[in-house]
Amino acid sequence: MVRMVSDPNSPHFWQESYRNGRTAWDLGYPTPVFARLAQSGSYLPGKMIVLGAGRGYDARLFAQHGFEVLAVDFASDAVVAMHMHNDPQHPVQVLQADMFKLPETMNGRFDYVLEYVCFCAIDPSRRDEFAALTARLLKPGGLYITLAFPIGRRAGGPPFVIQPDAIIEQFSAHGFSLHHREFPPDSILSRQKIEELLILKRD
Repeated sequence: MVRMVSDPNSPHFWQESYRNGRTAWDLGYPTPVFARLAQSGSYLPGKMIVLGAGRGYDARLFAQHGFEVLAVDFASDAVVAMHMHNDPQHPVQVLQADMFKLPETMNGRFDYVLEYVCFCAIDPSRRDEFAALTARLLKPGGLYITLAFPIGRRAGGPPFVIQPDAIIEQFSAHGFSLHHREFPPDSILSRQKIEELLILKRD
């Protein structure tokens, strides 16, 4: 009998999820909220890293709008899908890696860190480590853009529930201030009011 990996800190856990079709987080297309941001002209194209990029829909979206994008995931099926669907006209750099082990050469390299359904997938005990990672990757003045999902108060996971106010407080300890927050009107119907757009600025 094959033993299932139950540790969300392991790439094998997520690889098994892809192989067994347990990918409820995957919309199958770019996140509508991010599509609005990319098209708005309010965020100038720059260097972006997408953490826990999955099959790369959002990474490709921003690349198509002129951003220089690095997409990171540690599940091999996700990485294969990103390579398979990469657009040579608007290429995304793809890296298979544990995001917590990204090299110091990436410190201060990015204007944007983008994330959706990645923060909720990591063990909650590592959330402060994630905030520190985001701080070191961003340039001063850089933005962390996230859809905080799922908002709630239940036990267990992944996905592990999120409280947006707690994210803001946690990131403030790493030199971030709140730039923008909203309950997006263009969240998909099943996620309305249980996800909040947060944009935090590294001071």
